[in-house]
Amino acid sequence: MSITQASTSRTVKTRDWNLQYYEAGEGHPVILLHGSGPGATGWSNFSGNIETLARQFRVLAVDMPGWGLSDACTVDRLDHVDAAIQFMDALGIEKAAFVGNSMGGQTSLRLATEYPERISHLVTMGPPVGKMPSLFGAGDGPSEGLKVLIQAYQDASPENMRRLVEIMTFDKARFATPELTKARSDAALARPEHLKNYVAGLPQGAPLPKWVDRSKLPQIQIPTLLIHGRDDRVVSYESSLFLLACIPNSRLVLLNRCGHWAMIEHAEEFNRLVADFIASN
Repeated sequence: MSITQASTSRTVKTRDWNLQYYEAGEGHPVILLHGSGPGATGWSNFSGNIETLARQFRVLAVDMPGWGLSDACTVDRLDHVDAAIQFMDALGIEKAAFVGNSMGGQTSLRLATEYPERISHLVTMGPPVGKMPSLFGAGDGPSEGLKVLIQAYQDASPENMRRLVEIMTFDKARFATPELTKARSDAALARPEHLKNYVAGLPQGAPLPKWVDRSKLPQIQIPTLLIHGRDDRVVSYESSLFLLACIPNSRLVLLNRCGHWAMIEHAEEFNRLVADFIASN
C-alpha cells in the first residue's frame, strides 16, 4: 500500500518549536531536510523518495522552523542546526543519517562539523557554501536562481512559482505544470508569516545567517555523498567540487540534465544512490 501525505503526517513539540514532519519505515533513522524556497516542506521536497527509502530505513522529513506547517520563525531565531538537534532529542534519536537539499544541505554540513556524534551519514544536494570566489558562475551577487526565488517570496503568485520551478529544474515541460505551480503557490500563500519573515530577513542574509565554518570541513570523518545537478542554476556544482576537495571521506555524483532538485528530477537514481550509500557505509 502506497504511503500518503496524510498517513505519514506527524507533529512533535520540542523545547522551542512545534514541528511538522512526515515519517515512514523502520530501522536506522534518515532525516530529510528541505530547501529554502517558498512553499517548501518535507513532503513537497521528498514525496518521491520517502516510500522507497522507508523500505530499509526509518525516514523522517521535517518542516523546519519558518517553513510548512511548523512554527513561524524570524531570521534572528533561525538556527536549523539547533532545531534539528531538538527534533532528534524530542523523538529519542541519538544518531541519524542526514540528507539535505540546498539550505538543508548547508544545515547538514554544519551538523557534521558541530555535532559529529549525532550524524552517521551525510548526503547533500546542491548546498551553498557561503561567499567564495567563483570559477564557473557569476560573482556579482545572488545566482540567477536565487534572484527568482527571492521574487517568489515577495510575490508568491502562480506565475512567479512557475518561473521558480522552471529555474529549479532542467526538464521544464515535465515539472513546471500548472498543477504543481498552483499547489506550490497555494502552500506558500497559506503561511503569509513565513513569506513576511523571509523577506524581512533578506538584508541580514536570510535564510542562512550562520554558515558552515569552511575551515572545519577537512575534519569531517563521516561518510559523505555529494549529489549535484550539472545544470543547477541556483547553486553551481562547483560548490560540491569544493566540498569534495575538503571532506576526506566523500564522493561526488554529478548528474547531467539535472537542475537544483536532484531528488525530484532523478528520483529513482537518487533513491538508489542514497539507499546503497547508507546501507554500505
